[in-house]
Amino acid sequence: MADKEPKKPYPVVDNNKCTGCNSCVEICPMEVFVLENKKALVKKPGQCIGCHACESQCPESAIKIVEE
Repeated sequence: MADKEPKKPYPVVDNNKCTGCNSCVEICPMEVFVLENKKALVKKPGQCIGCHACESQCPESAIKIVEE
């Protein structure tokens, strides 16, 4: 029986909820996010370590960490 590969976390931003407050950019230890056109953008999804800091700090609940 083959071992399954571990699931990789990645953040998803709901642009309808994002207010561009920059909290995810500031809190992310892996610099996954950038602010572009006053919205958070996932620039480096492969760098996400699944710590959920962005998700917990977003005041609008615009970020969810999902696992593939």
